[in-house]
Parts: sequence; structure tokens; C-alpha cells
Amino acid sequence: MPGDNVIKFGKAKKSLARQSREKTAAANRARFGQKKSAKELKKAMAEKLQAKLDAHKIEEPATDAPKKGDKDDTV
Repeated sequence: MPGDNVIKFGKAKKSLARQSREKTAAANRARFGQKKSAKELKKAMAEKLQAKLDAHKIEEPATDAPKKGDKDDTV
């Protein structure tokens, strides 16, 4: 029958809304579904990693002298 591939927009709209709610629910389960000890451990590990990255950061020394090739502002 040629009418077999008819899309019912009401069902499609409800299906999209259902998928959206499920995505939000999954994010909330991941965010709020952890025990306090697990959240603290995750936070401590993130802070430790950030401290390690900051310790290995290479900073260039600040100098007042213009670098070679920079134009002077004097006329």
C-alpha cells in the first residue's frame, strides 16, 4: 500500500520530547546520583590534576625591554 510510510507528526513530536526528557534525566542521574564520598574523591582528583598542570606551566620572564624586532614608540 502506498500510504504505509505516513509520518504522524503528533507521535514524532512526542517521541522527540521523550528523548529530550530521557537525555536530561540521564544527565541528572550522573550529576546527582553519586554518593558524597565519590563526589569528594572526584573533586580532590580534579584539584590534584589541576595543581600538577599548574606546576608544570612554563612562564616567560617579564622584561621591560622591547624584544628584538619590536617597533619603538619613540619618534
